[in-house]
Amino acid sequence: MTTTTPTAEAHRFGWIIDQPYLLLSLTSLFWAGNAIVGRFIAGHFPPVTLSFLRWSVAFLIVIPFAWRHLVADRMMIRRHIKLMVVVSIIGISTFNTLQYTSLQYTTALNVLLLQSTGPLFVAIWALIVLGVRMTLAQAIGAFASMLGVAVIILHGNIAELAAIDLNRGDLLFLGAMASFGLFTALSQKRPAIHGLSFLAFTFGCGALFLLPPLIWELSVQPAPAFDLTNVAAVGYVSIFPSILAYLCYNRGVRLIGANRSAPFFHLVPVFGSAMAIVFLGERPHLYHAVGYALVLTGVVVAARRQKAAEA
Repeated sequence: MTTTTPTAEAHRFGWIIDQPYLLLSLTSLFWAGNAIVGRFIAGHFPPVTLSFLRWSVAFLIVIPFAWRHLVADRMMIRRHIKLMVVVSIIGISTFNTLQYTSLQYTTALNVLLLQSTGPLFVAIWALIVLGVRMTLAQAIGAFASMLGVAVIILHGNIAELAAIDLNRGDLLFLGAMASFGLFTALSQKRPAIHGLSFLAFTFGCGALFLLPPLIWELSVQPAPAFDLTNVAAVGYVSIFPSILAYLCYNRGVRLIGANRSAPFFHLVPVFGSAMAIVFLGERPHLYHAVGYALVLTGVVVAARRQKAAEA
């Protein structure tokens, strides 16, 4: 039995905890930063090592804040231990290891395009696991957002599609998106425990199940160098795309459901391209504005409440 009610939790963390659109937008912002830092650091760390370090550090940071909630929720966690372990393996161990492995073989262009398959995988798993069908508005919104992503990435030139060369890295990334879609659906069946309890358990359990492949990887590949750049990068991916992003994502999905949350995946390349303009000096073009407009329109259409369906 958890000791923190939703009302008390909202009072403690302020109005932001009940703003799903803002929470999911922040998630996409943090994941956009992960795409940039992750592609850089993937060449410095073997994929399992990077994934293990990310979640181990995240677990160590969050456990002091989550401990009293874990103690209060221990009986509920024990009662649903099989689901909690499966969710941890799929959403923490498998997803990120596949993601970091794929970045060693594919390009940024391919990854950003394939990121748009997220809502499709969420819709498939939501139907299989939860029996929830995607509404017409959600389908239209997802398509509009996907089109906006394509406009941004292809620079408004559809001929760029001919230059895309799919490889094994792309298949691995599709596997990563499929696993995260299943994580999103299963997370709605999680027990009624505190958000920090859920976060700490999944981080710790996910890191634990990475130990066997980590031992094998370190036996066949050299250990990474822990210089200032690598340590800073691990710190970033452990805090922003991990702790903060998963807190926001889990809460957002819990508030509005899997299918309505899924279109926010499309904001990742939007934020990524905006970061490139601000931090890398890329010049803004008309296709940026068109793409942003399509993505935001699609997100609004797909994420809004369907009153008729609820009635």
